[in-house]
Amino acid sequence: MEITLYHWLTLSSFLFAIGIYGVLTRSNGLMTLMSLELMLNAAALNFVAFNRYLAPSAISGQLFTVFVIAVAAAEAAVGFAIMIRLYRSQGNIELGQATLMKN
Repeated sequence: MEITLYHWLTLSSFLFAIGIYGVLTRSNGLMTLMSLELMLNAAALNFVAFNRYLAPSAISGQLFTVFVIAVAAAEAAVGFAIMIRLYRSQGNIELGQATLMKN
């Protein structure tokens, strides 16, 4: 059995759905960041899969994936900085209490 584009898109949609579920249901900041990373990885998987099956000689899918990885790294750095600030000021990282960080 050959792995086709539809297999990769199905895997990517499952990963993206798990990420959306994690963002919508978790109140812990670190779990939300991990879910966002999962969603970005699903998008990167789509870029690579479409590039592989639709234009194998071009490298545009890989370039977009490198850009997605750079955005994910920046998002993780800023998110972890916010989580550290939230933990230092309140002693937990629950997102429901993040509005108290306005001081």
